[in-house]
Amino acid sequence: MIHAEGLTKRFGNLTAVDQISLDVGEGEVFGFLGPNGAGKTTTVRMLAALISKTSGRAEVAGYEIGKEADELKIRQRIGVLPENVGLYDSTSAYQNLEYFGRLHQMDAATLRSNIERLLRMMDLWEKKDEPVSTFSKGMKQKVAIARALVHDPILLFLDEPTANLDPEAAKMVRDVILELKKENRTIFLNTHNLDEAQRICDRVGIIRARLLTVGSVETLRSGFSRKQTAVRLQRASEALVAAVKQKLHTEGVELSGDRLLVDVEDPDRDNPNIIEAVVAAGGRVIELSQVSPSLEEVYLKLVHEEKAGP
Repeated sequence: MIHAEGLTKRFGNLTAVDQISLDVGEGEVFGFLGPNGAGKTTTVRMLAALISKTSGRAEVAGYEIGKEADELKIRQRIGVLPENVGLYDSTSAYQNLEYFGRLHQMDAATLRSNIERLLRMMDLWEKKDEPVSTFSKGMKQKVAIARALVHDPILLFLDEPTANLDPEAAKMVRDVILELKKENRTIFLNTHNLDEAQRICDRVGIIRARLLTVGSVETLRSGFSRKQTAVRLQRASEALVAAVKQKLHTEGVELSGDRLLVDVEDPDRDNPNIIEAVVAAGGRVIELSQVSPSLEEVYLKLVHEEKAGP
């Protein structure tokens, strides 16, 4: 659905997006993660044929960005939810969708059908004639997503769709995204909400001007260099911390409630030694498990390494 090779955007001396190469498959929810100013929105604007690229190439829905003949076809096949939704507050939810559908030159019957289907999906049909100005932030965001879908695009770009929403409204938006996924739509999600990405994305890419890594959340977490063993104890103490440190010849042992968190190089080799050290020091092991790094740990490690440079 999306194929990019060396996609680059410069604004004067600033390189906002640097040699991005990636592929996003049909029906995939792809999360694009990065701090503010990392180039996420600029990348989406290039892929959506809203701004020109500086160099590189990309195809979206089978058409090439930068080719005038193709860019209108790209816009017809995609939906875009910008960070600032830009609804017409004085008009109704129905009228907002109707206006944008007419801009796409949809026939009246299809447009009416799509508007009803989308507003029912968003649980807004009963409020279709009310001014958008009376809606909550979460409701407005759902209207904006419906607007991006009214012309039935096969690819949807969402730029920070849950930013500044309360937890209930954010959950509503995530539920809508998961419903769209069931329809086999391709969704390109810009976010710095790592928990959100972990919940709903098939794969993620981490960007800081250049693409740092791409993969499923599980793949990125399993490839993280740090490994830890969690040892739950009947009674934890600093004496047990000292015993494990001495046995493993490491300072990577910390006390967390009733657990010891131990940095290990090889769990199969080190875990028996941990148990032996605890028992020899008079401790009792209740449970032993491996701790998987969070997506946040992977993200922060990559972003900080990139910021530090070579």
